[in-house]
Amino acid sequence: MNIKKSILLRVRVAFLFVLLFAIAVVVKINHIQMVQGEKWVALGEQISFDYKKVKATRGNIYSDNGSLLATSLPFYKVAFDATLPNEKVFNDGVDSLARKLSAYYKDKPYLDYKRMLIDARKSGKQYVIVNRKQISYQDKKMMTEWPIFREGRLRGGVIFEKVDIRYRPFANLSKRTIGFVNENEKGAGLEYSFNDQLSGQDGYAYYQKIAGGVWKPVFDTENVKAINGLDIQTTLDINLQDVSETALHKAMMQHNADDGLVVVMEVKTGAVKAIANLSSDGRGNFYEKFNYATGGLFEPGSTFKLITMIALLEDSNMELSDSIDTGNGEFKFYKNTVRDHEKGGLGKITVRQAFEHSSNVAMARLADKNFGLRPQKFMDHVERLKIHQPLGIQITGEPHPKFKWPGQKGWSGISLPWMAYGYGIEITPLHTLTMYNAVANNGKMIRPVFVESVKRADREKENYETDVIVSKICSDKTLNKVRLLLEGVVENGTAKGIKGTHYRIAGKTGTAQILENGKYTKKYITSFVGYFPAHAPKYSAIVLIKNPRGWHQYGSNVAAPVFKEIADNIYSRDINLHLAMEKKYVEPGVFPVIRAGNQEELTMLCNVLGISNHSSSEEDWVRSSINGNSISWKKNTIGQGIVPDVQGMTFRDALYLLEQAGLKVIYEGKGRVKSQSITAGGKVSKGDRIYIQLG
Repeated sequence: MNIKKSILLRVRVAFLFVLLFAIAVVVKINHIQMVQGEKWVALGEQISFDYKKVKATRGNIYSDNGSLLATSLPFYKVAFDATLPNEKVFNDGVDSLARKLSAYYKDKPYLDYKRMLIDARKSGKQYVIVNRKQISYQDKKMMTEWPIFREGRLRGGVIFEKVDIRYRPFANLSKRTIGFVNENEKGAGLEYSFNDQLSGQDGYAYYQKIAGGVWKPVFDTENVKAINGLDIQTTLDINLQDVSETALHKAMMQHNADDGLVVVMEVKTGAVKAIANLSSDGRGNFYEKFNYATGGLFEPGSTFKLITMIALLEDSNMELSDSIDTGNGEFKFYKNTVRDHEKGGLGKITVRQAFEHSSNVAMARLADKNFGLRPQKFMDHVERLKIHQPLGIQITGEPHPKFKWPGQKGWSGISLPWMAYGYGIEITPLHTLTMYNAVANNGKMIRPVFVESVKRADREKENYETDVIVSKICSDKTLNKVRLLLEGVVENGTAKGIKGTHYRIAGKTGTAQILENGKYTKKYITSFVGYFPAHAPKYSAIVLIKNPRGWHQYGSNVAAPVFKEIADNIYSRDINLHLAMEKKYVEPGVFPVIRAGNQEELTMLCNVLGISNHSSSEEDWVRSSINGNSISWKKNTIGQGIVPDVQGMTFRDALYLLEQAGLKVIYEGKGRVKSQSITAGGKVSKGDRIYIQLG
């Protein structure tokens, strides 16, 4: 009997061992199936597992001084596993927790929250969304101190699911330039253009699908950790951005305009320091609807006359002092009439005056006279300046400029005259600014830059340096003349309303009629583009305002004042732009203003004033340099056929030397020579004219 019992016991033990082994095998198989994302059955319940993507935290976008322009802030969705808290923890805390939730969310009475929690407990729900409103990190910390939740994830059942929300600390400042990326990976601005760098590398983790079709994360050693995105450092100056948007907004309100933009750029680097785009909502408010500065195509109007002047000065014998008859301000080309904005016309004027007063008739006639029979020659200049193609900027979505070409469909006898003053073509405002910036940058055209570098923490991964588009847009001779013209627009011409500052502005006004349904309307696009300080340019900028309403509808009285307001603000903040004031009287130990002139006269002047001076040259004409407590005279190369350096000289001396060299002199202002249009040391050709600025 005992033997039978012993055998039976052994059989039972063996059966139990086999059963346990079989269960272990099933569990192992089920684990393998779970890893593969397939379904498995346990205890009669069907449960799904899947290997899901875990989004990486998006990188930050910074201004030029490190201020945050865009960042990802952690927000949380609150859920609850009602099966985890023990009976005592749940019963003791459910009423207090319900009251806390009701007071925080303010969407329903606490009894509704209490009923939801108790029902979830009774039905054994492992995942209940407490409220769909996402909470901040600080609120998350607060909730972890609440009843039941204070027990943590495993004992209290609280689940905080992290969700990154894109946040802009400066709200709508430069909103369209900073941009966005939506769920479909479409977007605009820097967020979209640098999405690969900002988005990082997503990870992967196992998730369990439970009741209600909800996926709950499951820890597993095979989870792949996400790699957060890189940061980008922009060129934008937050203070200057605020100044630009404020000035533009004020003008848009004043003129009840439809759209407007401002771009401010550093001359030497091409770094965009501010970019603002505003549109009317039709109810007196303005917002950033579209980045017109980089993505909008407009007829440039009179600002295009700079390109026309460069082509004329480079490819003809025209001089700024030559005359052009604009008549009564109207001139017919075939059946079409070109008109000036001046009533009654400007009559017979110089080329310089024609540019300064923005005569459409003059530009159209000059272009037709010099390029009418060879229009491709004019278009060659357009191609050489690269304004017929996209700039290749760092922001995706730049459109292709629209030009008509000789021999192509749409080209006619009026195409060239109309193009000469900025009609019949479309370019972006950034194209126009880039061209004017090249004039300020001694002829070097550079690509606008929005992002300086891509980095992780303080380590740079990519660095974007200044990129040259055209090394020299024209000869130095032409460059000096167009700079003189652009200063003249502000001093004597259409933009004289913004002169009279402590520094000089150079630029050009523009007013173009808006084309609608194939016809030009009485609506206008007004603009002003230029640079400052004119003597040593540091910043260039463009202002464009579309469809201003009221009495003022020209670039001179709509866009130019905005430019000046921004420029004045920059000038007041940047001490490096300020010129040192010259002493009007000689003080003990201080040298008077003696720069250049006739050595005999300058020596006599110094002797009278008791200033020690000596010479290393026996030449008649010299330049001064300070040598300790005395002045040293150095040779100033003067000769027939060579352009002398007359900067700093009195007008009398400068006039004598320039005429001796065979140059015809045209001057402006009073006092000593501040600048000359032809660089010293160059050769003089017969009939050359030089323009000198006195001051």
